Amino acid sequence: MENYHTVLEAITSSQKQGILAIIVHVEGSAYQKEGACMWIDEEGYITGLISGGCLEETLSIQAQEIWQSQRPTIVTFDLKQEDDLSWGQGVGCNGTIHLLLLPITEQLRADLLTVKRHLEQNQHVLMVKKWGEAATDENSWLFLAENGQRWGNVEYEIPADLLNQRHAVGTFQTKNGIFTISGASFYLQHFWPKPRLIIFGANHDVKPLVSFAKQTGFSVTVVDWRPALCCPEQIPDADQWMVGFPKEAIPQLRLCERDFVVIMTHQFQRDQELVSLLSQQPLFYCGILGPKRRTARLFPDFSIPDGIHSPIGLSIGARGPEEIAISILAEMIHVLRKQPSPEGGIR
Repeated sequence: MENYHTVLEAITSSQKQGILAIIVHVEGSAYQKEGACMWIDEEGYITGLISGGCLEETLSIQAQEIWQSQRPTIVTFDLKQEDDLSWGQGVGCNGTIHLLLLPITEQLRADLLTVKRHLEQNQHVLMVKKWGEAATDENSWLFLAENGQRWGNVEYEIPADLLNQRHAVGTFQTKNGIFTISGASFYLQHFWPKPRLIIFGANHDVKPLVSFAKQTGFSVTVVDWRPALCCPEQIPDADQWMVGFPKEAIPQLRLCERDFVVIMTHQFQRDQELVSLLSQQPLFYCGILGPKRRTARLFPDFSIPDGIHSPIGLSIGARGPEEIAISILAEMIHVLRKQPSPEGGIR
């Protein structure tokens, strides 16, 4: 999952000075793509990764110089060579990465805090920075929220086509990088809210799915009608616990087209009630635990609708709660990245 959530948290919760490193362009192959970022504070502590660990030490050293100058800087790393004679740059990845290093000023920290708050309100945010000669202008950034709010420190005109980008993107399907519009070049960085995973059911096999999904970057809500099971003591890694029957819980969830839903109550009638209530909800992903034949019986015409993932998960021969959780999570990531999921699942 995107690492900017942890980076934003680190920057906005600290008063330390430091550098925000963002990959703005990749040629060939690299460990991370455009938009990956990293925070290096004044003491050299790093949050996030822009490589597999081969560039972080070099950047940590460069960050001290950039922080002292208080000027944004563009640096390039050639990873094509296989020798190890240049500060670990020659790692044989067959790619070149270009990074923008931004000193964290009071203005930028405040702007990033506003980004974080919009993400927490389930709002997409687009960052625009003019490229070319203006790329190292410390005042040249603009943030555009999904609700139309604008903030930042910018003095140049933004082409209308660029402003419309925030309305023309598909859910989670946006490309970061340098774009030329109306003769001007800009770097675009999309910030998406954490995808929300709602799990119906709080039995023992839910725990590894909650844990793995949380580590991967999902915001996880567990819903169950049994308070003794649906609680922090039983499922400590969840972000939210909602106790209630499906008819009570679903209206409170305010489901949207960015949500992922997994049904695993292990009770047929409860699952039947859930699929009926969820049938008209705009969901990004919906999967049901259990054999395909059982899932078909949940629907009035014994036919599984398009968009329902059953059997849930990728077909990896999973056994036990942990492997099943990995299978489910792998399928959700496939869907998130808009890659067709292999046929099959947990049987």
